[in-house]
Amino acid sequence: MSNIHPTAIIMPGAVIGENVKIGVYSIIGDMARIGDNTEIGNFCEIGLESGISSQAPVYISENSLIRSGSIIYQGSFFGKGLKTGHRVTVRENTKAGCNLQIGTLSDIQGHCTIGDFVRLHSNVHVGQKTKLGNFAWVFPYVVLTNDPHPPSELLEGSTIGNFAIIATMCTVLPGVCIGQDALVGAMTLVKGDVPEDVICVGQPGKNIGCTEKIRFKDTGKPVYPWRRQFHRGYPDHIVNAWRDEFPNG
Repeated sequence: MSNIHPTAIIMPGAVIGENVKIGVYSIIGDMARIGDNTEIGNFCEIGLESGISSQAPVYISENSLIRSGSIIYQGSFFGKGLKTGHRVTVRENTKAGCNLQIGTLSDIQGHCTIGDFVRLHSNVHVGQKTKLGNFAWVFPYVVLTNDPHPPSELLEGSTIGNFAIIATMCTVLPGVCIGQDALVGAMTLVKGDVPEDVICVGQPGKNIGCTEKIRFKDTGKPVYPWRRQFHRGYPDHIVNAWRDEFPNG
């Protein structure tokens, strides 16, 4: 049994799983495939046709939560446990792993590849052809650009490595690669590649050393890689693996 509000519009071709909740005035398109135990809030549109790509289903896997006002176009795939804030937009041909979180008013401009357990905070812009690795964090008001000569037809998405962190209000220029476990400090303009485990800060960004030199003031222990000490919201088997990786915290 599913709980579908009487004002919601479910197109004939849509496939709705078990125990799905669909809110007021939401529209579920013909090409939408909604997994079990998923909740779609009010005024959402899932499976919107873009008109610029061939028709293909959009897959929202099980145990997902899509909050009110969100729009997800055709042709994308999301692994289980997708969670969005309010008024999120995701364009066509986005391929995402499990447990993706997209904050309120963020937009993903399509043709992107996103790993598992990626966290996008509010007001994040992800340009086309961006690649985000597993466990990457992107904080509010970050812009991941893709056009080196705007406006042009040449698109070069950035590549963000596993466990990398991009702090608030950063701009990442087209084609930049940010390495695994790298830290991009707040308000940085990233013009060149950032190696693994490196801190990048400034306007323009400069690499100023290894992330391990950042220490907690109270204990003196290293803050990074962040998975040695931050575990909230991650399943036990992943946390246990991180504890084995960093037995001394």
